[in-house]
Order: sequence, then structure tokens, then C-alpha cells
Amino acid sequence: MSAKFGPAGNSEAFSIKYKTTLQAPGYLEAMGLDHYEYQCGRGVKVSDKIAFALKDKAKEHNITLSLHAPYFISLSSLEAEKRDNSINYILQSCDAASRMGADRIVIHSGSCAKISREDALELAKDTLTRARKAAVEHIVFCPETMGKVNQLGNLTEVLELCKLDDTFLPTIDFGHLNAREFGYIKGKAEYEKMLDEVENAIGHDRLKIFHSHFSKIMFTNPGGEKKHLTFDDNQGFGPDY
Repeated sequence: MSAKFGPAGNSEAFSIKYKTTLQAPGYLEAMGLDHYEYQCGRGVKVSDKIAFALKDKAKEHNITLSLHAPYFISLSSLEAEKRDNSINYILQSCDAASRMGADRIVIHSGSCAKISREDALELAKDTLTRARKAAVEHIVFCPETMGKVNQLGNLTEVLELCKLDDTFLPTIDFGHLNAREFGYIKGKAEYEKMLDEVENAIGHDRLKIFHSHFSKIMFTNPGGEKKHLTFDDNQGFGPDY
């Protein structure tokens, strides 16, 4: 599989000229891009009409699709009800992805709350395993690295989640990793080290097809991620793509 490139959601430039996401595939093809990540960060509200129409438009313009599951998923919540709700959000995301022809969903892990990272990871493993058992089989789960220090989701933790199932792929957000480690990425050596960790943890075959996000992110010490920036930003936060 060759690498695919495209935005997560619609840019300001797109929204100025176009009115509906159904126009995104044609817009992206004209720019030489070939992927689009549909955003369900604030909840999965995708009608059959929109899902099927987007599937057709994506196919027409040679755009592959993925879907970002709701931001409020918390795999490691201390409250069992919230973990159960998170499973439902994942299943809703899988259903929407399947209807629109997307094959991957990106999943946030949530906060470590007031427990140790080790305990939070064990809760997350259980939640994600139960979700996988209940979900449609052809949708790939892509747990995402997170940008705030108090969130579960450094690279090692995400790779531990990916070890739960041979089909799981990490969503490596290099901006998030740079922010949670206060500007760690200085050059090629840091990227190489991270990619080596991925290969050592889950193998070369999955390294070749991992999911990724990339943006410049402002951060604070000790909190980590503060806000996303554009590639034009020159405040020095990085990382350099």
C-alpha cells in the first residue's frame, strides 16, 4: 500500500468556497491529495444519506477515508458506565465508517485521572478488547498518541494497546508526541527512534501501514499540548515535518 495524504476535517480555505463535506473529495483530488478523515469528534451523527453519498464521491475522486471517533471516549475512566459508553461510541464510529466506506477509526484513550499510568493502561486494554469483540470485523482500530502529559497515550502506551490485536494500528501524532515531551523532536534522529520503537513493538508489516497525524502544536511545561497551530506558524513549537 502506498502512503496516503490528506486532511482531518475541512480547512478554513475549503469552508470559504464550499458548503458541504460532499465536495471535499473533489477538492482534495484537485490538490493532489488522496485521503480524507471524517470528523466525529463531537459525536457520531452521520445519516445514511450523507454516508452513502460521501462513499460514492470518495470513490469517484480516488479518495480513501478514515473516521475520527468522538473526543470524549475514555478507555481508562474509573467509572464503569463511562467505559461502557466509550465502547458504544466506538461501535457507533465503526458503523458510520462502514457505511461511508472508511476502513479505519482513530480512537483517543482519555485521561489517567487519579490512578497510575499502569492501572489506567490495564483499564484501557480491557475496554478496547471488549469493543473489538463487539465491533464489525473489517474496521481497523487506530489508538492515537496524545498531547497532554496527563493523558494516557505516549508512544509506548499506544503500542501496548496495539499489541491486543494483530489488526490494530497506531495513530502516531508526531505533533502530540513532540508537545507532551516539550519539544523533543529536533530532527531525523528522533523520528527514526520513534519508528524503530514501533517496529520493535508490533513488527515491520504494521509499521509500513501505520496511521498518522501531523501538525504544529503549542505546548507548556509541565502540561504538554496547549493548542494546534498551522504549518505557517513561526513561533518555534514544531515539530518540523
